[in-house]
Amino acid sequence: MLKTGLCSVTFRNLSPQEIIQLAAKAGINGIEWGGDLHVPYGNLELADEVRQQTLDAGLQVSSYGSYYRVGGESPEIVFEDVVETAQTLGAPVVRVWAGKQASAVASEEHRAKVVEDARRICDIAAKANVRIAFEYHNNSLTDTAESAVRLFQAINHENLRSYWQPPEGMNYENCLDGLHLVSPWLSHVHVFQWTVENGKVIRHALSHGADRWRAYLAEAGAVKKEAGERYAILEFVLGDSTAAFLEDAKTLHALLKG
Repeated sequence: MLKTGLCSVTFRNLSPQEIIQLAAKAGINGIEWGGDLHVPYGNLELADEVRQQTLDAGLQVSSYGSYYRVGGESPEIVFEDVVETAQTLGAPVVRVWAGKQASAVASEEHRAKVVEDARRICDIAAKANVRIAFEYHNNSLTDTAESAVRLFQAINHENLRSYWQPPEGMNYENCLDGLHLVSPWLSHVHVFQWTVENGKVIRHALSHGADRWRAYLAEAGAVKKEAGERYAILEFVLGDSTAAFLEDAKTLHALLKG
């Protein structure tokens, strides 16, 4: 069973308190707090405040969205600070990125660096009782399901998981096949509806893709894991609008109930 969530970076112009109020209004279960803005790495006092405010509103912290690029690609971010902040925030999962190179052009040397660093951070996070989950995204080694699976198998660490989201411009059948391939490692799902038209990403209401999302969520919800609670986390709403988010939240609740 998937719980419902909201990525705080969906609303970069809102304060943590405003985001909590919005999520509570929408009946969302939890929040993925962003590490680049709302809960910065190393600010433990703020992390503790946001954790308590989240819990006081009857919500949970689903995860900590970091922008750490595995493989030495984020020298400005100290990973130990990321994990300590996540632990203080009460986040069971830290989201990271699989380097900065698309799988089609990445060298074996780059892939090896990502594998080595991933094992290192998985060990660090495990000591803090926090899991690592890769963002599933273009311009990284998780831009295709095949590349992602190859990466996860090479890392071969019990503390490793993966997010999933539909890749830009990919048709429904290939998206569903990709989700099935990465499902053994599946943690959370990023939920949004967009199309690519003439090379440009067009955002839509989640209801626009209700049929395909019903299938995606059914596939994700069927995965039996011992990795803890999993969330369908809303982001990229139409026009960055709070009203659009509230409508998408209604759609998400209906899809999960269905």
